[in-house]
Amino acid sequence: MRLGHAALLYAAVYSLAYFGAYALGRWMPLSTFLSQLSTVVATVSILLGLAVYLISRYARVRPDVLLDLGLIFEVAGAFGIAVANVWGIFPAAGSFDAWLEKANSRSALTGIPWECVWIIIFPLIAPNTPGKALLAALAAASAGPLIVILSKSVGATSLDVPVGAFLAYYASTTYLCAGIAFLISRGIYRFGRHLKKAQEIGSYELGERLGMGGMGEVWLAKHRMLARPAAIKLIRPEMLGMDGGSRRAVVRRFEREAQATATLRSTHTIDLYDFGVTEEGSFYYVMELLDGLNLKELVERFGPVSAGRAVYLLRQVCHSLGEAHDRGMIHRDIKPANIFACRLGPDHDFVKVLDFGLVKASEDSQPGATELTEAGALTGTPAFMAPETAMGTGVDGRADLYALGCVGYWLLTGQPVFEGDTPLSTVVQHVQAQPVPPSMRTEIDVPESLERVILSCLEKDPANRPQSAGGLDSQLAGCGLDQEWNRERAEEWWRLHMRSKEDPYE
Repeated sequence: MRLGHAALLYAAVYSLAYFGAYALGRWMPLSTFLSQLSTVVATVSILLGLAVYLISRYARVRPDVLLDLGLIFEVAGAFGIAVANVWGIFPAAGSFDAWLEKANSRSALTGIPWECVWIIIFPLIAPNTPGKALLAALAAASAGPLIVILSKSVGATSLDVPVGAFLAYYASTTYLCAGIAFLISRGIYRFGRHLKKAQEIGSYELGERLGMGGMGEVWLAKHRMLARPAAIKLIRPEMLGMDGGSRRAVVRRFEREAQATATLRSTHTIDLYDFGVTEEGSFYYVMELLDGLNLKELVERFGPVSAGRAVYLLRQVCHSLGEAHDRGMIHRDIKPANIFACRLGPDHDFVKVLDFGLVKASEDSQPGATELTEAGALTGTPAFMAPETAMGTGVDGRADLYALGCVGYWLLTGQPVFEGDTPLSTVVQHVQAQPVPPSMRTEIDVPESLERVILSCLEKDPANRPQSAGGLDSQLAGCGLDQEWNRERAEEWWRLHMRSKEDPYE
């Protein structure tokens, strides 16, 4: 775009300076003016600028080829400027005789050639590799000397300058500017390399930022070899309270737990493609890119869901948690924002559980398993936190089921179970207060059987809750709402309310 704008500006300035000056002054007959060699040069220069503009705007040319074309334009443009500078074809309005006398009576080269400005600003307009930029800058710097030599050989100018002064003049102007342009180009090229490197993680190139949360940022990404788009979650080391001394231990724990997460095969757990640590110490996960919205967005945009749909979504979460709990892994941050309803192939309202990256091993998991989060730290979201999590007592998979009960409450009412003035007061209510039945806080018809299951998940004592994700799934299935919401109803809803995202890399 900058190259095209520069070419258009070049053509416009040349037109105004040459043809505009003639139109204002009429300092020679039109027929004589049109027959001048300078008019031919001006016309070619203007057409060249317009051609480059049109190519950059409308032609389907690869960016690297277009930038190389820009270097050719830099050289050709410098020759057009040099002709104007040496021949003096940009005169002020006046008589033709005065202009001719001015153009041919110079006895020395003075001032700074206009090519210098062109040579210096061009690397800023259309950067290229330092080697190519240097060659183009030297060729552009040679435009002035070549025009002087050619003009003298054909008698187009009577300019008479000693060879030493001639060489010193151009060495201290255009060629010096070519050296400056090379330094500018090298600096821009290095900056571009650093920027590109910063936008690359492993084998992936970062695109736009998709979101930002408490633990990090999520970016759209593309594998450099495959066409498959993905999502990358970046977790800064400072967000984990990590200092230099604990870096190595935290990295080892991160790798162990990421490998464990990657083994999860439930279709309702988001696929983890890759993971690692950047040179800056940031953790990253490469995950499948989903087309849909999380349950927080779903309720905020469309309101509470029907009882049948709530059961349909919650049972899929149970499928994901069941496998994780069987492997001794606790999610610890089940909440609407971490549960994604998406369109996956022919399926709609297909649930994917997110953020299995920062899980905690349960107390009865394999020996040696450790948690990635800082020891003693309170993890989770206050509005969806189990009492035992808040109190720091023994935590197992039933804490996830408490949080899932809070999610079901949110789906049916559009409100959290407890709302305090501060996060601490919300946590205290989870420990001490009894929840209001969801049917009393929503206009949605909540069957008694479903309300009973939701409230059982919200029991303060883990022993009074469903004892496993599979057990909760069976209880939800027993509510008899399977026919109220199914794949056909889900597909109909998505066609009515949601457009499919276009692949940003098509």
